[in-house]
Amino acid sequence: MGETVHVDLGARSYDVRIGTGLIERAGQAIAPLLKRPRVAVLTDETVGALHLDALRAGLGDVAMTALALPAGEATKGWDQFSRAVDWLLAEKVERRDVVIAFGGGVIGDLAGFAAAVLRRGVRFVQIPTSLLAQVDSSVGGKTGINSTHGKNLIGAFHQPALVLADIGVLGTLTPRDFLSGYGEVVKYGLLGDAAFFDWLEGNGPALAAGDLALRQYAVRRSVEMKARIVERDETEEGDRALLNLGHTFCHALETATGYSGRLLHGEGVAIGCALAFELSQRMGLCSQEEPSRVRAHLKAMGMKADLADIPGDLPDADGLLALMAQDKKVVDGKLRFILARGIGEAFVASDVPGDVVKPVLEAALRAR
Repeated sequence: MGETVHVDLGARSYDVRIGTGLIERAGQAIAPLLKRPRVAVLTDETVGALHLDALRAGLGDVAMTALALPAGEATKGWDQFSRAVDWLLAEKVERRDVVIAFGGGVIGDLAGFAAAVLRRGVRFVQIPTSLLAQVDSSVGGKTGINSTHGKNLIGAFHQPALVLADIGVLGTLTPRDFLSGYGEVVKYGLLGDAAFFDWLEGNGPALAAGDLALRQYAVRRSVEMKARIVERDETEEGDRALLNLGHTFCHALETATGYSGRLLHGEGVAIGCALAFELSQRMGLCSQEEPSRVRAHLKAMGMKADLADIPGDLPDADGLLALMAQDKKVVDGKLRFILARGIGEAFVASDVPGDVVKPVLEAALRAR
């Protein structure tokens, strides 16, 4: 049974449809958006090989042209972005047409940014194929690419016209990729719904093992939470920053590892959430039990939970702090973290001194 979460943003409102078989029925969902029966699809080579034929069939009478970019975080840069925009122009995509982002978070972010700048803005539809993209990056309109200076530093807010989250395709993910996405699911419980975190502790293993009903509930609850936050704060002037729980640490670690297979984004989020709770505990904001409970659940799921779980060398604490200083959430040169008074009780801290963060990093690095 499919479910729909509506994102209420006035003229930019849209639905997030969640269920199985949505790719098979994509034409029915997308056709009402079209002025002419054609779409341009941006995907990656892995997703394209697995699912592009199914999407083509699901579009029915809607003509489809597609470009498959290399898979991986390294694609989310100027070179592949320029390639995508040039291809869309060569395909004569017009302002009234629709671009489809068909893939995980990398493709969703890049394709959404391409749609945002193409002819000063064309509509796009998100069809996220990873758990991470379904619960997080496909919803909310953040689009962009990475720079050598850091992650997601170049981009635009551009809301999709529709999101189709087909739970069935999650079965084709590797266990590591699925658990990477689960890092974002856990984040939602930690930032604002302690009961959801309780539910994940009880149901996480069965969810990871493939239970479709549990997967659908986890995606729907995550999307609901994100939608309500985005409705209150579309362009991250306030509450929306809560969605960055764990991300200040995560983005520094991703930059340090070169956006490589050493650390997937959701793995960095999970480690970052654990570090954020550790920092909160050291600042006297939450009890000692809270960081331990976060790490215990991550480890019970077989996930990365500490810097020690990242292979290869890492910068020292000062080096990691320097990378954090490039984060797009820095305001007036001051580090901004999402801290917590407990599980489900996150808040934005706009000025956390580096000398408070440094001992947390030093302890985590010593444990390696």
